[in-house]
Amino acid sequence: MNIVQIAGKSLLRNKLNTFLNIVLVAFGIGILSVLLLASSQISDKLEQNSKDIDLVVGAKGSPLQLILSSIYHIDFPTGNIPAAEADALAHNPLVKTAVPLALGDNYAGHRIVGTNAKFISLYNLKIAQGRYWKEDLEATIGSQVAAETGLKPGDKFYGAHGLSDAGDTHRHNAYTVAGVLARSGNVTDNLVLTNIGSIYKMHDEHEEAAGHEEEHDEAAHEAEGTGKEITALLIQYRSPMSVVLFPRMVNQSTSLQAASPAMESARLFSLIGVGVETLQWFAVLIMVIAALSVFISLYNSMKERKYDLAVMRCLGASRSKIFFLVILESLLVTLIGSVAGLAIGHGALYLIGHYQESSQARLDPFFFSTGEAWLLVAGIGIGLIASILPAIQTYRADVAKILSKS
Repeated sequence: MNIVQIAGKSLLRNKLNTFLNIVLVAFGIGILSVLLLASSQISDKLEQNSKDIDLVVGAKGSPLQLILSSIYHIDFPTGNIPAAEADALAHNPLVKTAVPLALGDNYAGHRIVGTNAKFISLYNLKIAQGRYWKEDLEATIGSQVAAETGLKPGDKFYGAHGLSDAGDTHRHNAYTVAGVLARSGNVTDNLVLTNIGSIYKMHDEHEEAAGHEEEHDEAAHEAEGTGKEITALLIQYRSPMSVVLFPRMVNQSTSLQAASPAMESARLFSLIGVGVETLQWFAVLIMVIAALSVFISLYNSMKERKYDLAVMRCLGASRSKIFFLVILESLLVTLIGSVAGLAIGHGALYLIGHYQESSQARLDPFFFSTGEAWLLVAGIGIGLIASILPAIQTYRADVAKILSKS
């Protein structure tokens, strides 16, 4: 019987203690794994979805809400803004590109976004099937939308009022799927894209179709007629000077609001970070308790098994073999617990993602981080530290004295 088999049988002899130690290690690693994977994915999503957008202009209200609704599509907009005023800002010399957004409808929980061709360039979108939208009531859908709904080019669907799938369906007009986008790994995978004229038509059954025969580049041109509104503008600056001048000009000289994605994303992550840090300390506490539990378990086990270990020494087992036997028992416990903890982490992400209402912010349970390898190392390290003192005690044990007392 080799040393691994001996260690395994020793652990099975104390099933309850072994199980408790494994559970403690698994929960500690599991909590840290969930926090690591969730924070990594959230950070990546924040960066991917806003990396080419310098500013968002919308109705006055919460800047964070404006960013969440216009870039990440996980909140309700702060309101609408006059298309004519948005067009004036789009032509400002400080602005390189201004992409209009018109929100308000959804299909099966996926937001329908009215915009123009500049949106395609902003997110560097590619077509997987069909083509981009051209006419009113044509739509190009994201890859995730196609996967979840089964829509394909040529199919028709009805949008629903509101930004969740519980709204009233617009039965008077149907969208036609013009194409499906290639997977991009950002929020556009979960969007339905169309022109702004389609959004107006959906919300005004009596508007003449002649007013929306073609899509125009600028928001005000798309908003033909008086009183038309859009939801927001996604802005790219023309020069570094724009960073200083343009937001202040918008906030002080207009009825609109300018919000910086970089600043608001940092603020959002700092708010999330408070809770994450608290849970991290909680997980570390569990890991410390697990280390103490493993230590106490091994220490008591060595006291109970000192006669058996002395007999092993008499039968030819060396001091070093007995020493490594104790180390191995601890490492087996923490290794099993660490692997179980990583499995718990991914399982928890699956459950969180399954019950998330917003598909745009859904966490991927099959996402793997290099940090998980360090969690595995940390778990094994805890086992090593917890076993050192019992192993040294066993190494120094006086075999003759133990056997003489038996």
